[in-house]
Amino acid sequence: MFEYLPFEVLLEIFHRLPLKSLIQFRCISKSCNSLITSPAFINFGLTRSHSDSNKLIVRYLDVKSHVERYKLIHEDNDNNEQIQDLEFPLRSRCDCFQLVGSVNGLFCLYEENRFILWNPCIRKFITLPKPSFTGLFPCYLAFLFDSRNNDYKVVRIAYQLVKIRSEGVKPPLVEVYSIREGSWRITSGGDSYPPKITISNWPHEAASLNGAVYFPANDWGEAQSSVVLSFDLGDEVFRVISLPNGKFKLNAHIVTSVFKGLLSLICYEHQHMGEYYMCRVKCYSVWVMKEYGVVDSWTKQFTIDLDMQYWKVLGFWKNDRILVQKIQLDGSMLFSYDLESQQVNNLGFYRSRWYSYCYVDNYVENLVLLDKPNDAVSKRKVSKKRKCR
Repeated sequence: MFEYLPFEVLLEIFHRLPLKSLIQFRCISKSCNSLITSPAFINFGLTRSHSDSNKLIVRYLDVKSHVERYKLIHEDNDNNEQIQDLEFPLRSRCDCFQLVGSVNGLFCLYEENRFILWNPCIRKFITLPKPSFTGLFPCYLAFLFDSRNNDYKVVRIAYQLVKIRSEGVKPPLVEVYSIREGSWRITSGGDSYPPKITISNWPHEAASLNGAVYFPANDWGEAQSSVVLSFDLGDEVFRVISLPNGKFKLNAHIVTSVFKGLLSLICYEHQHMGEYYMCRVKCYSVWVMKEYGVVDSWTKQFTIDLDMQYWKVLGFWKNDRILVQKIQLDGSMLFSYDLESQQVNNLGFYRSRWYSYCYVDNYVENLVLLDKPNDAVSKRKVSKKRKCR
């Protein structure tokens, strides 16, 4: 029947189908498979998913089996939370993969120079080739969607010196992996790296917005303050974004995030700093940069104090709810906090004492990686001289 339908009608039908049906319809004919796996069709489906997404994806580490668990949380028509377990097809050589980031429902995981991209929606993952350079320390990672090129990219920033506070840091090596090109490429980004700036050792994913990634960082120069370091994939240049004067001292506990489409900071305000890494949190505040690049536009949006002993803000849901993790000796509780009503809703209990492994984000379904074989190792760019050897 599809062979006799005009292309415009067929395209409209496919655009209205759920993703599970589209995956099955690839087997109808070569033309259907070519249409469904085309970049234009995949990008259109992603836009549609964003418009009606009300799902959360939760990641945590199972204490007993040391296995990563993933769950989907979504609301039904009566605003009741429904929870669905997702099958995770991988097993880490250690306790858990490092989560580089999650963008548009696509996950980037890492361990021991092994990068994996995983799409839970279509149950497919690919293993990336090893980066061009390894063994450098420390190394910071980010994952983002480059909307200008409709491409997903992994960023590696590898410092070449450890003692960097006094004499300044030696320019790092910056390497970018492109899904569309299927290869790693060493960029010239290190040439623009600002002196005496170091990325904070704070265990959170870098924020991504408008084709750039954002890290909390420290300025060890005259300013002696916390800053935000950005790397733009458009011109591959590092830039320093200053924070409000006097508000954030050196080594301030901040996390870069995105709130209502704007660059934002989640700021940890501690009641006391103890000997241990897990100290008591007094409250959290959220700052938003309303005009990009303008320091005076940083504005404190709100402060959250839930009267919990150990807790942290994980992110935002639908922009009007805050996702909060309460940390206990035997595990963690996940809550949503409504900014308007100030009501707290319990989203479930997860047996993970390692709170840094817990991750929650908005989830959208997409067909990214559908046109690639499962666990495919992408090609690596090599010079003609190297090919001849």
